[in-house]
Amino acid sequence: MTDASQPAAQIAPRRTPGPIARTMRRLPLTAKIGAAILLMWLITVVTVQLWPLADPLQMVGRRLQPPSMDHWLGTDALGRDVFSRTLHGAVWSIPIAIVVVACAVAIGSFLGAISGFFGGWWDTIIMRLVDVTVAFPPILLAMAVAAMLGPGLANASIAMVIVWWPIYARLMRAQVLEVREREHVEAAVAGGAPPLRVLRVHVLPLCWTPTLINATMDFGQVVLLAASLSFIGLGATPPSPEWGSMISEGATRFYNWWIAFGPGMAILTVVLATSFLGDGLRDLFDRRSQ
Repeated sequence: MTDASQPAAQIAPRRTPGPIARTMRRLPLTAKIGAAILLMWLITVVTVQLWPLADPLQMVGRRLQPPSMDHWLGTDALGRDVFSRTLHGAVWSIPIAIVVVACAVAIGSFLGAISGFFGGWWDTIIMRLVDVTVAFPPILLAMAVAAMLGPGLANASIAMVIVWWPIYARLMRAQVLEVREREHVEAAVAGGAPPLRVLRVHVLPLCWTPTLINATMDFGQVVLLAASLSFIGLGATPPSPEWGSMISEGATRFYNWWIAFGPGMAILTVVLATSFLGDGLRDLFDRRSQ
């Protein structure tokens, strides 16, 4: 009996990979490595409380003990385990970056879409506000806002959102200006579709790819800025195991290099991973780069 004589019901259908699987398969190797590193950190954020690690807030050894088998990254000036504090620091740094990027994308994309689609005085007011915001260096503006609001991760997050939303407003406005001139949008307008429906259904779905790519690349920069604010005392407050505050402590003890080594490498891996992944996504979706 040949295979052709078998009932069609006995032939297993071929499973088609989903869009995420197809995208990951087409990414270059460096982007896959970046995605794997980011996934590792996300898993750490969710599960680190279940790991058999030392309490990051309690003294567990001698002060300023160098790296050893008992303490892989040594201990800090209060005898706390640096390796445990580095991993628990992801619980502070990674979620803050996710919230900041999400809020900046939401606010900036909304205002940019309104500015680009409706134009007129909407465009004038929003773009002048954007110009005023981007006229200041990002780190100085974030420092000024955080200093005005007071130390703390919540206030630092507000400062970073204020710094980042104009980037997405400009990006979304440029995309909307280009898409709204296409024939299918003009046909929807000629057909009498309400403006908000035209914007939501016919314009915005074609504008998200550059925004999401830019958000991926900005994620590491937000982590770095949050650490910078904590480094100068405007972010997380002690004894929170936040990466920037840990590096600040290590900066005052130059010869005890292991205090800043762990959080420094953590920030470096996040920044490089987001850069690799963002570059890969840009090369994949941006036709002008091909």
